[in-house]
Amino acid sequence: MDGAQAQDPGTPVDATRRGRLTVYLGAAPGVGKTYAMLGEAQRRLARGTDVVVGVVETHERPHTTSMLDGLEVIPRRVVEHRGARFSEMDTEAILARRPAVVLVDELAHTNVPGSRHEKRVGDVEQLRAAGIDVVTTVNIQHLESLNDEVERITGVRQRETVPDEVVRTADQIQLVDMSPEALRRRMAHGNVYPADRIDASLTSFFRLGNLTALRELALLWLADRVDDALGDYRRAHRIEHPWPTRERIVVAVTGGAESETLLRRGARLAQRAAGSELLAVHVIAQDGLTRPDDTRIARAQQLVASLGGTFHSVVGDDVAAAVVDFATGSNATMIVVGVSRHSRLRRLFTGTTGDRIAALAGAIDVHLVTHDEIGGAARRAPRLSPLSRERQVAAWLVTVLLPPLLLTFLRAFEDTDQLPLAEMLFLAGTVLVALIGGLLPAIATAVVSFVLLNYFFTPPTGVLTVGEPANLIALLVYLAVATGVATVVDRASRRAADAVRARTEAATMSSLSRSVLTGADTAEAITARVREVFAQRSVSLLGRVPPGVGAWQVVASSGPDHACSPDAGDTRVRVDDDHVLCLRGEPLRASDQRVVEAFAVQTSLVLEYRRLREREQRAAALEGAQATSTALLRAVSHDLRTPLATIRAAVEGLVGGVEGADRAELVTTLATSTDALEALIGNLLDLSRLESGLVAPVLRERSLDEVLPLAVAGHPPGTVVLDVAEPAPVVVTDAGLLERVVANLVSNAVRHAGDIGLARGPVRVLAQVLPETVDVLVVDRGPGVPPDRREAMFAPFQRLDDHGPGGLGLGLAVARGFAEALGGRLVAEDTPGGGLTLVLSLPRHGLPVPEQPADREVAV
Repeated sequence: MDGAQAQDPGTPVDATRRGRLTVYLGAAPGVGKTYAMLGEAQRRLARGTDVVVGVVETHERPHTTSMLDGLEVIPRRVVEHRGARFSEMDTEAILARRPAVVLVDELAHTNVPGSRHEKRVGDVEQLRAAGIDVVTTVNIQHLESLNDEVERITGVRQRETVPDEVVRTADQIQLVDMSPEALRRRMAHGNVYPADRIDASLTSFFRLGNLTALRELALLWLADRVDDALGDYRRAHRIEHPWPTRERIVVAVTGGAESETLLRRGARLAQRAAGSELLAVHVIAQDGLTRPDDTRIARAQQLVASLGGTFHSVVGDDVAAAVVDFATGSNATMIVVGVSRHSRLRRLFTGTTGDRIAALAGAIDVHLVTHDEIGGAARRAPRLSPLSRERQVAAWLVTVLLPPLLLTFLRAFEDTDQLPLAEMLFLAGTVLVALIGGLLPAIATAVVSFVLLNYFFTPPTGVLTVGEPANLIALLVYLAVATGVATVVDRASRRAADAVRARTEAATMSSLSRSVLTGADTAEAITARVREVFAQRSVSLLGRVPPGVGAWQVVASSGPDHACSPDAGDTRVRVDDDHVLCLRGEPLRASDQRVVEAFAVQTSLVLEYRRLREREQRAAALEGAQATSTALLRAVSHDLRTPLATIRAAVEGLVGGVEGADRAELVTTLATSTDALEALIGNLLDLSRLESGLVAPVLRERSLDEVLPLAVAGHPPGTVVLDVAEPAPVVVTDAGLLERVVANLVSNAVRHAGDIGLARGPVRVLAQVLPETVDVLVVDRGPGVPPDRREAMFAPFQRLDDHGPGGLGLGLAVARGFAEALGGRLVAEDTPGGGLTLVLSLPRHGLPVPEQPADREVAV
């Protein structure tokens, strides 16, 4: 510690090398990362390493403080800021001391303004640049990439974060882990925080669910880091074959009907080993034009997501090589591929993709899966020319007229050896025909040209025979070249047409989707956009009312004289069983029809979402009415008993002639019970009117400090403690109903805790702000309730202990009913160290989430 003697500097520090960084990564505050760091320092010191302490936060924990014995501690420097004095790590003193290793706690710490570096990370980088090794600590919730996830889990936004790259590139990362149950026991025993912070911490940041989620985040983050390190090692050592550190199954998806079968089979294989990964890969042709049905690919992507896998698309002309390259790069252990659908003849000459993958896979297992598509080749669409009918007619005319014209032109010359010139001219004519009309007219031109060349220009002329072998070879080469050129020109024209069509379809789909997402009226936006893009006279969206059996009615329309029934439209596109798009105007081309059908699928999803949202709203309204009705019945049967019995006893005493002080006491009791009964009946009548829809609840923003003090009043001194931080949270609620709920919870807690529980500590009422709710916690130190009885205690007439005098309020059943009617939630949890905690979650609206400094670690 500060008074410890300095160690001998030992071996001089090599300033030419960069210092190593060791990070102790904590799964949660309090798991012992600082203790582990000091343990490493003691071990290094015992081996003779020059180790000093730059900064260590012991938080006054005795075990952690004891680990500083024998270590040299560099005194901190004092910084003044706004009239206050703060202590910070003295980086310059450490650089002057030049130890081999320095301990720097809390890497995410923000330095006091005026320091050389804004963050402690900067101090660490300066020390490493000087050749000093640094051992540091950080909690998982302070990593920048996990900030949003941690806020959603814990409700606390970490103000101090550290870039992931700093920790990810550390030379060594040590995970300090502990089970959530063990950490909560350590908290309850006072080994982490002082006694006055234990209850609040255990019921807020250190909840069992929070700790479990943080632990999972830490393990997953570190697993990715280990996986990255393994990949770096394999690349550095040029290891091409995969290392099966864990099962990774790659499914080759073609986009055919068998894709779903392959994916389900791959998922079953992945489920056999814990921690397995499922990856689906689809290979796109290098030109990006030859694609399967986009609808099937979309279904495959959805199926992969539902099976817990990931979908990947890669580009390559050789499908087998592309799949194997992806599997090798992913360190996969198995490739799942379907048996070929091609005919036996084609498989005989060209082989199959599965065979080529198996030949290239090396150490990766290949799993061939049979499916229903085997046994017949995929049906091909007829080979239709992408060229217009006018161009095709013109090409056939040129095929008929051009060869005779060229023949007449060549016959005008008296040169007897015209075969080379004739071949070049006829080849040019074949290319011209291919450019005009595509493959079939060009092949016809090549065949006609071959016959003319043979008859008129190849000796002996005038007969269809060839005298010289060289001339025969020249004619055959001409025919092959002409056919090949025609094929290339035709394919290029088809690819160009495919590209134009694909670009047009993409632009159309993007435009239509954008109109749906941004349109003020979705249905009107659909019809107007479809009419505009496809140049239709009118477009109408029809729906059955009622669904399934009713007549067709117009949901939305655009343009004059729109169709009012499906039969009245020139083009009909089914959206779902109860909706159809009707277009009136020029019939759509096949490609346009496909675009509209694809957009109809999106339209059906939009309509289904609207129906589900409306159904959810109706269900929520019915559920709220049912909760109110149930609470009303329970209150009438349960809470009227106590005041009525008291009034009856007081009246009987007065009728019996009680005099003096007893008479005055009976009158007071009668008045008190009458007031309670009047208030109860008034609330019940209001709830009855609310259920009937005659009265709206008085919901408005209320601060908890307006409600909670009234709810906890009336109990003996020292039995109830209200602990709400300033400023008190604000909720949107009905103050009267909320007061009744909290008062009833407090009364039940006081009664259930009993003398033994109250002797261990008073009933505490706390408030905690989460991202979407504000939790009011009523914590007692009583005997608690077994988990299997917690739901039963919310039933009508059920007291927590089922003995002793009856309750004073509405009962836990009514409290839960009121809480749900207010849009809240009431549950029971264990109090660490013994007892019961009732958690009332209330909705919060538009309130900022409180920030928490890293030094405090939890928000109380």
